Amino acid sequence: MIYFDNSATTQPHPEVLQSYQQAATRYFANPSSVHQLGLEAEKLMEKTRESISDRLDVLPEEVVYTSGGTEANNIAVKGTAFQYRNRGKHLITTKVEHPSVMEAFKALEQMGFEVTYVKVDHTGRVNPEEIKKVIRKDTILISVMSVNNEIGTVQPIEEIGEIASHYPKLLFHVDHVQGVAKIPFSIRDFKVDLCTMSGHKIHGLKGTGLLYVRKGIRLFPLFHGGGHEGNLRSGTENLPGMVAFAKALRLVQEEKKDSHHHLMGIRNYLRKELSHFVKVNSPENGSPHILNISIPGLKPEVVVHALAERDIYISTKSACSSKEPDVSTVLAACGLDPEITTSALRISLSYRNSMGEAEVFIKQLEEVIRYLKR
Repeated sequence: MIYFDNSATTQPHPEVLQSYQQAATRYFANPSSVHQLGLEAEKLMEKTRESISDRLDVLPEEVVYTSGGTEANNIAVKGTAFQYRNRGKHLITTKVEHPSVMEAFKALEQMGFEVTYVKVDHTGRVNPEEIKKVIRKDTILISVMSVNNEIGTVQPIEEIGEIASHYPKLLFHVDHVQGVAKIPFSIRDFKVDLCTMSGHKIHGLKGTGLLYVRKGIRLFPLFHGGGHEGNLRSGTENLPGMVAFAKALRLVQEEKKDSHHHLMGIRNYLRKELSHFVKVNSPENGSPHILNISIPGLKPEVVVHALAERDIYISTKSACSSKEPDVSTVLAACGLDPEITTSALRISLSYRNSMGEAEVFIKQLEEVIRYLKR
């Protein structure tokens, strides 16, 4: 099997599964319980939080556990809007964000908030100066993803963070789900106020993730109940999931140190070979793990199924919108022609992929295209 759909989800690392099972077996008590088993579970939960915060170079109390990227993005966007609506109701994002961000903003528009969707260039990159131009006195939030989930464009987060830092009442949120351990990134140095991460994109487990919330920021909670996670995310904590996330984060950061050049080599090889017979949409200086291509004249899902019959797995676009109409909203926002936006495919790698897999993939894709065009 050749699995090139890692931006949709990754295969859990065996050590992550082992950590989850051990935590679920031994520390099954509710961390909120006051008996000895509950206290032991709470102690492990906070130890895990400290481990994650050390790796992210943030404070433990700034780490809020969530069920994944979608929930974290919704807490960040809606929580900011509801909490600070008395400051203003103007929000800023781009036209190429993940559906969990885009749909959250659309929902807020229905509730009386005003959203400015900043355009991107033909590579999917937003110009920080364009964001600066649309900031107003009543702007309370800017939300920009670090790495585009469809084409791998790396956004100028550091420059945007610097701009946002000059507006004390304005918060800056980054959806970093696709960027973790793939690109250089510093929450502190980039002056990020809110940051989203997801476990199952880094060989962790589905249903795990976090939202970094800078100390001093208050957000309106979407879940009300027992006041867990600093009153921001009520609900019994998924302790085994937290342990699994911490292990996945450690492993992927170590893999980045050892295998980043290897991953870049695979991406560059694929880009070079693919450019001979398909349209490559991803920018050359994009993230090392995502390549978006188009094969005009062929339906993307037909190509996906044909490759799957050969035990090779890629995707059409974002897994969260892959069952929607063929048009890629990201490619459309880049100003590409309909024949390109309706025939897009995404190849997404992980540090566990090999050059041998890439070579086999190129040969098999060429054969599939020849077969389908006949």
